[in-house]
Amino acid sequence: MKKYFELIAPCHFGMEAVLKKEIIDLGYEISLVEDGRVTFLGDDEAICRANVFLRTAERVLLKVGSFRAETFEELFQGTKAIAWEEFIPEDGKFWVAKASSIKSKLFSPSDIQRIMKKAMVERMKPAYGISQFPETGSSYPLRVFLYKDQVTVGIDTSGDSLHKRGYRTLTSKAPITETLAAALIMLTPWKPDRILVDPFCGSGTFPIEAAMMAANMAPGMNREFLAEKWDNIIKKKVWYDALDEANDLVDLSCETDIQGYDLDPDMVKIARQNAALAGVDERIHFQQRDVKDLSHNKKYGFLITNPPYGERLEEKSALPQLYKTIGERFAALDDWSAYIITSYEEAEKYMGRKADKNRKIYNGMIKTYYYFLGKKPPKKTQKQK
Repeated sequence: MKKYFELIAPCHFGMEAVLKKEIIDLGYEISLVEDGRVTFLGDDEAICRANVFLRTAERVLLKVGSFRAETFEELFQGTKAIAWEEFIPEDGKFWVAKASSIKSKLFSPSDIQRIMKKAMVERMKPAYGISQFPETGSSYPLRVFLYKDQVTVGIDTSGDSLHKRGYRTLTSKAPITETLAAALIMLTPWKPDRILVDPFCGSGTFPIEAAMMAANMAPGMNREFLAEKWDNIIKKKVWYDALDEANDLVDLSCETDIQGYDLDPDMVKIARQNAALAGVDERIHFQQRDVKDLSHNKKYGFLITNPPYGERLEEKSALPQLYKTIGERFAALDDWSAYIITSYEEAEKYMGRKADKNRKIYNGMIKTYYYFLGKKPPKKTQKQK
């Protein structure tokens, strides 16, 4: 009989609806949506498939418990009450890898980590009949969230964050993560049969993620996951089945017009290398090109881009002219749509128009806005297709 779990998928703040749709499309039931997290129900197969297929989740956590704690004693007892022996084998390596606290009486991460580790040991001592644990086996790192004194505990099944797809070994100075790039693309109506241009492509993340979507390549096909070594919870065959499913779904037959430009020739070279590692280099045209030279003779294309916004790359004094140029080049494109993520507060002023829509999104700790300019392209008729 299959055992079912609650699984927690953290994501970028503001991207919960995108991740929720992804999880539903995988066939799983959502149990809770919170700021920066989506919780859903699934079995061991769901752990594997979520890690392999989800484009916008940061990781997949196996939820093991939730309780209220306003004191360290309550934290200790609540942690001790969790049946750790059902998840962690006798030789398992276990620790609290990260503890975060918001609006809670307990707020010291190091104290939370120390007390919870002690409580886990005390729980498992009688369960295994030993007083010391070798911790020489597979790793079971915990991630703990405290919000308004409610403690939620999960074991990390992913290991490295899911934005590490395995293709981006060399990055630009201010990279946008693969998970955020995928989510931003999924917020647009772009389809693989439409033109997509990123005039500030850097290491190529937007074009590469779009090309992977066009070819239906699962983002986790070329990496490892921590839970692959959890033989006590997930059999190897379940992982093999998830990867076989991912390979079977790859479709290299569709034609794409995806382009990435950057002023820096070294970044263009890196973007090409990253695309080759991702297996989509033949689907993207990268070119050294200034945004002032941006033009295209076709209609209904998409600009999806993350231009410099001052905090980490450019001096503030250079930004007005840069965004003026973006506005001018976009205006010259025939019936295109632009999706621009930036924290530059005066972006609309210098682009010369108000955005038709905008959404607040956090890129790391930087508050940004995702501006939509233009209009949605008309649906293609059967003859156009």
